[in-house]
Amino acid sequence: MINRIKTLASLFLELGPRWSAFRLAYAFRLRSGLIRLQTPQYAWSDRPLKHWLKPNIPSDSDSYTTWRKTNAPKFFFDDINRPERSDERSFRRAVEGRWDTQPAIEEANKLLNGEPKYFSHEYRKTGFPPAWNHVILSGASRHEGSLPMPSEILRSRRTLPQNDNTKHWSQISDDSATDIKFIWEPNRFAFVYTLVRAYVITQDEKYPQAFWGLIQDWADNNPPNTGVNWKDGQEIALRLMAWTFGFYAFIESPSTTNLQISQFTQYLASQAERIYKNIGYAISTRSNHTISETFGLWMVGLLFPELNHAEKYFTLGKRLLEEEAAKQIFPDGSYSMYSLNYHRFILHLYLYAIQLGELNQLPFTNYLKDSMSKSISFLSHLVDPTTGQMPVYGSNDGALVLPLNNCDFTDYRPLLQLGSVITTGQPIFEPGAWDEDVYWLCGIESLSQRERVSEGGVRESFPNGGVYILRNTNSRAILRCTDFKSRPSHADQLHMDLWMGSDNIAIDAGTYLYSGEGIWRNGLARTSAHNTVTVDGKDQMTLVSRFTWTNWAKGKVLKQTENLWQGEHDGYKPVRHQRTVMSLEGDRWLVIDDLESNEPHRYSLHWLLNDVPFTQNKNSLLLNYEASTYKVEMGLTNGEGKRSILRADPNSTYGWRSQYYGHKEPAISIILETHQPAARFWTFFGFENDEFEWAATSVRLDGIEISLNDA
Repeated sequence: MINRIKTLASLFLELGPRWSAFRLAYAFRLRSGLIRLQTPQYAWSDRPLKHWLKPNIPSDSDSYTTWRKTNAPKFFFDDINRPERSDERSFRRAVEGRWDTQPAIEEANKLLNGEPKYFSHEYRKTGFPPAWNHVILSGASRHEGSLPMPSEILRSRRTLPQNDNTKHWSQISDDSATDIKFIWEPNRFAFVYTLVRAYVITQDEKYPQAFWGLIQDWADNNPPNTGVNWKDGQEIALRLMAWTFGFYAFIESPSTTNLQISQFTQYLASQAERIYKNIGYAISTRSNHTISETFGLWMVGLLFPELNHAEKYFTLGKRLLEEEAAKQIFPDGSYSMYSLNYHRFILHLYLYAIQLGELNQLPFTNYLKDSMSKSISFLSHLVDPTTGQMPVYGSNDGALVLPLNNCDFTDYRPLLQLGSVITTGQPIFEPGAWDEDVYWLCGIESLSQRERVSEGGVRESFPNGGVYILRNTNSRAILRCTDFKSRPSHADQLHMDLWMGSDNIAIDAGTYLYSGEGIWRNGLARTSAHNTVTVDGKDQMTLVSRFTWTNWAKGKVLKQTENLWQGEHDGYKPVRHQRTVMSLEGDRWLVIDDLESNEPHRYSLHWLLNDVPFTQNKNSLLLNYEASTYKVEMGLTNGEGKRSILRADPNSTYGWRSQYYGHKEPAISIILETHQPAARFWTFFGFENDEFEWAATSVRLDGIEISLNDA
């Protein structure tokens, strides 16, 4: 009881009285059934198209289609300078040498064969159309097709209860033995972008036919406000975004009928109303949900002015999008959810909105555009320009709002190229597959502007987001240290990623699953999975649910120079943890972790390393990359320690990483533990033949003494 009271008090202090009051009221609305009254279940036929349209708009399919084609607001496909879609050879010439068009065709054909791509990474056999309300575990037919699942989910052998398909969305839990994201993923309709890309290339009518068939099948199996796919407004907004992209691309297709066009607007209007009637909850999250759901309202209000609530949706959506940009994007360009993938998520929405607003002469404020520019600059400091990869900081649920290219999910170059073109008029990178997003949203003409802007600049500190960069000749350390101003994502104070060239040596574990079994219940968010020190096996903060931390650890940067970074955090009171990172000559690195207390504690230093062939001796590990062999050596300056090396440990989260949601792969965990009142750990990163020695006030590297006075 005492711990529960402390938790509630911490939530109240950290999130504020307004948040607490709203959540209490919302819980009452859920339990009392008020939300079911506000968003009632009904059949599609109960509210035909006429119900949703303004009085002066015709509602029969033929007349509505004529009106729609005559009065439709502008979209990306209208005014951008691109070849005629009917001339495949002209299109191929326009993009020749920029990117390969074949992968989009292959991916679209896999979808038609019943293998959609999940979380922008791997294909899963679901049948066509997918079973919209189920996670498929075994069998062969559409509703019993083979769907390989992570073992942590397979063990449960359960999906959501069958009767959830008939329940009101407010009566369904999003936290069960089966990760609901595996149900939601195909319902986002991200494959629509692939169908459009394949159609533009081939003009094959099977792609628009698939689009309309999928939408109708979804509507048949998901009546309004019923079932799991009406539960989350963000999922609805992303679905409407993809639907609308396909609607504009396929509306002139010979396969498209007037009935399909009128039904589309009916289905869209119902889902927009669902977002609007529960928008207060999205606002209370102070997260990407707020942005995505208000984006959905803004987009529907802009592109479907014939709807009777269009102006209300547009006005509210625009206001909230601008307000949330000011609240959620920090002055240094970093993001308040402390997640790089969520940062990409909201930037895709904002960049999309900026371009669409400009096309329709309804621009956003310069402040919002400036926030986008700062964000692109922030991320450009972190990206590896050769691979497009970044640290996997914070929550990573596999979301990719605009899958409009052939690049890997981990490649941030498409976002940065698009963001740079939209905010500066110039690209960051040389031509490549990452240009395709620019083509779709800005036009082929934008790709001819090849005067590049600088990727980064000299700035290496982003204190609002708690990200710091220390550079060496051809390597860099990226560190996490912040005084949280909004809800933390991971308990990762003083975590460090290390890159040697384009080799990410010391890595972040990622996320893997939000709702897995046992240790995999968002287990990689915990301190023990990060490159830092744990005390007595505890987290730096208190995890009270899958996503909510209380007693936020406060990080503080003590010093940063060209060659040294030093910071601390208070997550283990009364134990004090201070980390010093030194950039040594020739891409060598020294990390010193000091822990102080009056009582003995179990201190555990953990490093997660990329999974490459390795050899080990008493104190060091040699990582054998293709071009280089790197040495990782660690020790204690006083007392005894126990070292462990784990790879893909079946009984813990040690030795695992996840770059893609729902997919984990082996990594190498090195752990050094000691039990004493105070400890000083040291870790050396260098090369195979380096000779490293520790002394009281200095270290010797290949016989050369280096003073530790600054540490």
